[in-house]
Amino acid sequence: MGDLFWNKIAGVIIGGVLFVMLVMELGHLLVPSHAEYELTAENTSYPVNWEALGSTATAAAEPEDTGPVDFGLLLAAADVSAGERVVRRCAACHSFEQGGGNGVGPAMWDVVGRAKNAIDGFGYSGALPDGDWTYEALYAFLERPSAYAPGTSMSFRGLANQTDRINLIAYLRTLSDNPLPIPDPLPAVVEEVVEEAAGEIAEEIAGEEIAAEEIAEEEQP
Repeated sequence: MGDLFWNKIAGVIIGGVLFVMLVMELGHLLVPSHAEYELTAENTSYPVNWEALGSTATAAAEPEDTGPVDFGLLLAAADVSAGERVVRRCAACHSFEQGGGNGVGPAMWDVVGRAKNAIDGFGYSGALPDGDWTYEALYAFLERPSAYAPGTSMSFRGLANQTDRINLIAYLRTLSDNPLPIPDPLPAVVEEVVEEAAGEIAEEIAGEEIAAEEIAEEEQP
């Protein structure tokens, strides 16, 4: 196998990543956001309509994604601006600016990577498991808080749509002076793309060999 073989594999990998980014961007263009205004103290009063905050067209649906989540691939292609629009649904209960105080929920500045139950002065329910707010933990919690932390006092139903969750996490990652690094893509994904590319190249080479044999037979006297 020469340089041409590996160049073809690299081309297929790059093409696959670009295709995923293109599909996600088309999804953002075709599916408009339902949160186009920002909730503030002026346009929000208590009691909060928790059902309205937690309900979207996709929130009632079962999660559509299965298998391991490739945070390296998805976060690299995420739409941070779309994540900022999603987070407006949470502005009635959380502050997101640096130095912001606690509200109905704890302050969200620098949340990605910090320890759970770590904000002094906030009355946590005690339902959260120990550990840090890793990408995996945030992803699972945002999908369905009541399933991730049974007994939690947070009434938000969650985000069933994977794209919304990834975009939201990508935005939360920016709320830090030292953002948590994005992990590398899963090796299994890279291996799958390489195997697929190798199979396509092998078929192409086999086709070329067959064509060459047919030409040689035709040229025989």
